[in-house]
Amino acid sequence: MLSKSSWAKLNRTRRRQIRRVRILSRHPFAVPVITGLGLLFATMILIGVFHNAKVVEVTPNSKIVIITHDGIKQVAPSNDKNVGDLLTRLDITVKSGDVVEPSLTTPINQDDFRINIYRALPVEIVENGSVNFTYSAASTPRAIAAQAGVQVYPADYVTATPNQNIIAGGAIGKQVVIDPATPVNLNLYGSPVVIRTHAQTVADLVKEENIHLAPTDQVIPAGNTPLTPNIPVFIVRKGVQIQNVTQVIAMPIQTVEDASLAYGTSSVIQQGSPGQETITYQENTENGKVVSHSVIQTVITTPAVTEIVDQGTSLSGIRGDMALAGISPSDYTYVDYIVSHESGWCPTKAQGEHTCPPIPDNQFTSGGYGLCQATPGSKMSSAGSDWATNPITQLKWCNGYAVGRYGDWANAYAHWLADDNW
Repeated sequence: MLSKSSWAKLNRTRRRQIRRVRILSRHPFAVPVITGLGLLFATMILIGVFHNAKVVEVTPNSKIVIITHDGIKQVAPSNDKNVGDLLTRLDITVKSGDVVEPSLTTPINQDDFRINIYRALPVEIVENGSVNFTYSAASTPRAIAAQAGVQVYPADYVTATPNQNIIAGGAIGKQVVIDPATPVNLNLYGSPVVIRTHAQTVADLVKEENIHLAPTDQVIPAGNTPLTPNIPVFIVRKGVQIQNVTQVIAMPIQTVEDASLAYGTSSVIQQGSPGQETITYQENTENGKVVSHSVIQTVITTPAVTEIVDQGTSLSGIRGDMALAGISPSDYTYVDYIVSHESGWCPTKAQGEHTCPPIPDNQFTSGGYGLCQATPGSKMSSAGSDWATNPITQLKWCNGYAVGRYGDWANAYAHWLADDNW
């Protein structure tokens, strides 16, 4: 504890400091100096906060990219090679289970390029009474299971429903239920194949697979035998020569049009796979020689799984390709009017088509094709070998045609209006 003399000395010191501050505050430069120091201090703080912020530089060749993620829509210029490079530069993290459309390796090659990021939610996967949890933003039940590393066979039933009890279930996303098919070792007229089935008995299996039994055919074991995993089942035909041929069933592809993605980009929503079938022939003989074959039946041993593809249909970015094709900004209005009326800015449209095909389906027609309806479309090969799909190549050809034939786009526009829209 301080003595009385020490306290008195301390109080005198404090009073002298207060008097100095009051005197300084009355100086004509006091306020500007104090304000300047305050602003300097605030500036230093801001510099410290933003020192590590990334600066997005806009260059003449930048593409405008629209990124939808985490409930926001972010617009950024990009000179990046692909989607993954852009997201890395913008510090947008893609976590396990997240879905990016289009894929991270997709090139950014047009303005108004669109990227959608779907964040993973907790998902409950139920299989044979066992419950597992994962994080996924996949769109289909099979894709969710595949993303979680769960083995799902083509014959398995996979369904998804919204989780009805979030608290009890522990997942706010979907509940995916896998009903696995039973593997059976089927020996079909001497050819061993493994099939997976939801049949309960041998007789059910024969019916499910549309196996047509002749009166002399023998099925082992008996039809009422329950099917257990890997049970051997024999179907035997005596007295005739049998030949089995295995062939591939083509993988079906389902395309879903998505206006939230740029034209020409796509994303696989669900991985597909080809199937397999066994065709059984009976060999018809005369004098010991095979003279013909007749099909007894066809058994699908592995069903094909449909691949689902999200196909971008937004055409807004293609208009930005005019600059890349060497078209002057002063001509954009003329070009936009003509191309809009000729093809609706669809680079894969053939004359007479009323929709925009995701991929070329009539590019070698003798009629008009492409953005400017070149007749025939193969004329545009002079501008590049990718004339059937690349809007920039097509616009380069259109630009050369308009300037070469009419002098400029303004004259081409005037001719189009005056000469029956041609």
